[in-house]
Amino acid sequence: MTNQQEYHEELQKVQDRDFSHNWVSSSGFLFYLQVACIVAFVLGTCTMLYNKRYSKIDVPVQESSQYTPKYK
Repeated sequence: MTNQQEYHEELQKVQDRDFSHNWVSSSGFLFYLQVACIVAFVLGTCTMLYNKRYSKIDVPVQESSQYTPKYK
């Protein structure tokens, strides 16, 4: 084998492992990365909404404006 052939074989090995040269594996990786980010965003948002949900606040209401009003 000549040095030129060895160089091309080594270059081919590097390009096969390189992210930018192998679009089949890189597109699969990017797809699953997007899915993981969307799932993490949805779960984080749901968790935040669950933890920060509105609790029932006891608000003072005039007796005359209640469902069964009480008049003096």
